Amino acid sequence: MITLPPLPRPWRMWLLWGVGVAAYVLSVTNRTSLASVGVDAAVRFDADASTLSMFAVIQLAVYGLMQIPAGLLLDRYGARPIITIGMVLMAAGQLVMAFAPSVGIAIVARMLLGAGDAAVFPSVLRVIATWFPDQKAPVMVQMTGVLGQAGQLLALLPLAALLHATTWSVAFGSLAGLCVLFAVLTYAVIRNRPPGRDADVSVDTSTGVIRAVTSSADLREGFRESWAHPATRLGFWSHFTTPFAGTAFVMLWGFPFLTVGQGLSTSLASLVIAVFVVFGMFAGPVIGALSSRHPMRRSNMLVLPTVAIQVVAWLVVIALPEPAPLWLLFVLACALATGGPASMIAFDHARTFNPSHRLSTATGIVNGGGFLAGLIAIFLIGLAMDLQGAGTPETYSLEAFRVAFLTQVPLWLLGSAFIVIERKRTRLHIGLDERRPRRRDRGQI
Repeated sequence: MITLPPLPRPWRMWLLWGVGVAAYVLSVTNRTSLASVGVDAAVRFDADASTLSMFAVIQLAVYGLMQIPAGLLLDRYGARPIITIGMVLMAAGQLVMAFAPSVGIAIVARMLLGAGDAAVFPSVLRVIATWFPDQKAPVMVQMTGVLGQAGQLLALLPLAALLHATTWSVAFGSLAGLCVLFAVLTYAVIRNRPPGRDADVSVDTSTGVIRAVTSSADLREGFRESWAHPATRLGFWSHFTTPFAGTAFVMLWGFPFLTVGQGLSTSLASLVIAVFVVFGMFAGPVIGALSSRHPMRRSNMLVLPTVAIQVVAWLVVIALPEPAPLWLLFVLACALATGGPASMIAFDHARTFNPSHRLSTATGIVNGGGFLAGLIAIFLIGLAMDLQGAGTPETYSLEAFRVAFLTQVPLWLLGSAFIVIERKRTRLHIGLDERRPRRRDRGQI
């Protein structure tokens, strides 16, 4: 007879998760804090398009590079100290940004922000893995991703309003203060594991399966083994391909494209980006439910179609000789919004097929994929704007934006190709498909 570890009280599970999700909402707010004030940043720092891109690119680069260390540290120390350190780093980053006198200091601020941001989402996933029944994990991950996106609305509307009503220093200093508050809150509430357990374990209450969530004996070996598994690479490329267009749109280039390129008012542009956020929140549970019901067809049924929808929507908007009608911009926002929920499927690949002692390491590898693609996309768009002589807000044009956004197409093609390749390898690895005999062996069969 299997004896299950003592189950935590439901109220405590939901309290920990609620605090973790609130911290993630603030993390997303910090991550996208230049979304609606990019033009203000360009004026404050006298920055051209490439320099403005570098704020987001370096932030995402640090985020991506920190995913593996964050995963390894989570495997070793657990969620409580790592999420607290993440909030402290973000507080420092926003405080530096509030008083940065130059581009160089502002870039340092975004680096601190990216490092802190990298710790938060994986920590919340760790809380889910160790506190909630294993069979609830896919839904909980989707709910976390969906609710976290509300942080984009905070960056889009209240932050911009606060900045324009007060000053740059007050707006970003307020974000720093919130991060300090949440550093205290997460340290006070979050715990690595439920009471009565002497190790981090994931429990399936319906089957009695207990999986240990422990540190790898050799951290380098843990990384190599995680990357060697085709399901981890499938997750990496799925996360690489699905969300980057939405990331580039909402983090930096969407607002200038809508206001200067498409000629929308600030309020209408904010509404389009708000639709992006809200539609993504509604699409998340639908995609999560389909992912749970069809676990062996996620790539063909959900991931690749999501990519195709984004490509078609962008190409239609770009191909129009005149500014797009408002309804089509809403369609574009909805199409791009599907990328975030679809990218959560990548974490299911890592969680389902990797042993639990590599959970955080595999999650870090997968999470880094989307932000690697995001930083490449943001940089290429800014570079393309500069090369066309449209590097400052005064010289932005619709034609320049059209050409710049076409730089996303190679990333979609590259990622989709690797999704197809790694999906096949994963199915072979777990025995769903049979290897075709080599040509030289066919005569022996």
